[in-house]
Formats: sequence, C-alpha cells, structure tokens
Amino acid sequence: MILEMKVPSPGESITEVEIATWLVEDGDYVEKDQAIAEVDSDKATLELPAEVSGTITLKAEEGDAVAVGAVVCLIDTSAEKPEGDAPQAEKKEEAPKIETPKPAAPEAKTYATGSASPAAKKILAEKGMDAASISGTGKDGRVTKEDAIKAVPSMGTPTGGSRGTSRSKMSMLRRKVAERLVEAKNTTAMLTTFNEVDMSPIFALRSEYKETFKAKHGVGLGFMSFFTLAVVRALKMYPAVNSMIDGKEMISYDFCDISIAVSGPKGLMVPVMRNVENLSFRGVEAEVKRLAIRARDGQITVDEMTGGTFTISNGGVFGSMLSTPIINPPQSGILGMHNIVERPVAIDGKVEIRPIMYVALSYDHRIIDGKESVGFLVAVKEALENPVELLMNNDIKKALEL
Repeated sequence: MILEMKVPSPGESITEVEIATWLVEDGDYVEKDQAIAEVDSDKATLELPAEVSGTITLKAEEGDAVAVGAVVCLIDTSAEKPEGDAPQAEKKEEAPKIETPKPAAPEAKTYATGSASPAAKKILAEKGMDAASISGTGKDGRVTKEDAIKAVPSMGTPTGGSRGTSRSKMSMLRRKVAERLVEAKNTTAMLTTFNEVDMSPIFALRSEYKETFKAKHGVGLGFMSFFTLAVVRALKMYPAVNSMIDGKEMISYDFCDISIAVSGPKGLMVPVMRNVENLSFRGVEAEVKRLAIRARDGQITVDEMTGGTFTISNGGVFGSMLSTPIINPPQSGILGMHNIVERPVAIDGKVEIRPIMYVALSYDHRIIDGKESVGFLVAVKEALENPVELLMNNDIKKALEL
C-alpha cells in the first residue's frame, strides 16, 4: 500500500510551509513517528513525523514552498525493513582499455599565463593597468588587444584578498520576520522614548539572594523577572500601552501576556508568557528559562508564539548600548533593555559611579500619547530603582518565596 503524506496545518492562518531540511533520503526505510523533515512556517520551524513505516519517496525538494494539504512524500508500507546494510553488488570487471597514442601536434609557441601582446601592453600602459590583473582570453591565458580595450581600471585599492560572494535563500521564518518588521514601520506611527535606570538596588538584591533563590527554586534570579514585573505594574497604570488597534476600534486587555524576544537557531523568535500578572519572581524566571530552552532546541510551537499584548527585548545580552526596538504588530509597545555599564552620575550633588542601563520604549503614537509613553517608562524606572517597595511590597523573602 502506498500512503500519500500531506503537509499538516501547523496553525491557523498558515497556508504554506517550506521544506527546510530533509532528514532522510529518497528510498530510505523510515519508522512510524520518525522525524523525516524540518519545515518552516512563517512563525516557527517544526518537525514532520512519518505517519507509517515503510520506504519513502520524496516528492519535494529542500527550499520548496508547499501548500498545506499538498503531498510531500510517498511511503510504501508493503516494503520490509532491511536487516542491516545490504552488500553492494560486485562491479563487473571491465577489460582494460588500450589507448592508441595520438601523433604529437606540432610544437606551438607558448606564453606565460597573464602575459600580454605588445598591442595589449601599450593599451594597458595608457590605462595604468597591469596585465597580471586581467584574465586573458587568448591561448594559455594571454591578454589580447581586445582584452586590454575592454579592461576597466579598478576604482578601489587592490588588496589581493578574497573577493568571493555567496547567495543563499532566506528561510520562510526569516522572510516573514522581515515582512512584519517592514509592516510595523510602514503601518504604525512608531515613536521611541528613552530613559536610564540605576541598577544598584537590583544588583544588591541579586548579590544577597541569588544563591539562596537558585538553591530553593532551581532557576537563577535574573534581570528579566524584575523588568517583567515592573512592566506589568506600569501596564496596569497605563492601560493604553496594553492595547491594540483593530480597524477603527481599540482593544484593551485586563491581562498581561508578555512576549519575550529570544534568539533561536532559525533566527528571532518571540514566545509569550501568559497572564504574567499572576506570576511571582520564581514563576517569571522559570517560564523565561523554559521558553528559552525550547527556542534554542527548535521546539517552540505556533501557539506559544501567538498572541502577546506587549514585548520585552533584551539586546543587552549581545552588548547593545542603545537601540530603537521595532513594535511587534499588532501590539502597540515594546520595551528594549540594553547592557549595564558603570557610568558617572550625580547623586546628591556628588559624582558617583553606578551601574546604569539605558531603556527604550517604542510605541504606536496612534493610540498612545506622549504623556502616557513617558509616564509608562518612568513607572518602569521607578519600580526598578525601588524594587523592594514597588515590586516586593517591602517583604523580600515573601516575594522571592524563600
């Protein structure tokens, strides 16, 4: 029996996928549920498992865009599983070929590769060019008069280094990310406001409690939990930032589904932490770790990246000092975190060295006014600079569940 394997729907609104990598070869015997291919949708990379056991015949090439429901391979279920590698058929011994020597051609005059004819040399000299820099079309690479006439002097400085180029097809996921970024720039009234955060209080808390926190909960006490909970507090204070435009209507949410930008093997992915307003420091850190591992291992599903009411992007892990993050549509706001650098700041009229992080809020000015955007970012700054009172309700051990 021949089974036609069709592309399953990886999620709502997805109409086609791209064959990223075949994990088997044409004619291989595959087991049921064995991963036979990796396919890219515009949201994630997924594995395609074999529906039955048998010998596979591939019907699509790597890089092909295949519609959902189209046949990508055939599996012959009547084929028996091979017992080890079959011995290769012995090659038929061929009689040795006897070549009849050809008569030698008359000796011809040869030239050194890259040498030029007298006429070519004159033309190249007038152009200030060296014959060695030109690929000659004459015999043995000789530069002809026609080669010299067509030669164009380089406008750059010759280095003798590699000048190679390569071309590769962008994955469907990468192309979709590119489309969404351009869409966000073209369809939103995006503006960015900036501020700076003195991270000294958070440094002090982490220094004192991070070992106990990790021993108790099995996850580290990172910066993401502080930023995430500060964002939740600010979203409650400024609900317009937790809203979206849908046609002529504005949709506001009474929950906080926070998207976090993480780097995966196929590029940027933005999984979502659901109902973060109900999570503690431990809950946020555990969820961030879980999603980061799934993204790293290529296991993120479409459902895990669908939705989200606000996004946090941490470019600081890559050394970014400052950036203007692009909104993740249809959301209306994104907070950019950056690296933490010791900087001189004025404290009570004196210059002190403090660990400072620049933060950036990009927002859709169509529904978020300047007053709200600035107020939101100031609220985030206040919570981060006074976390014990504003994020922990003055009870550190209870907040950290120690």
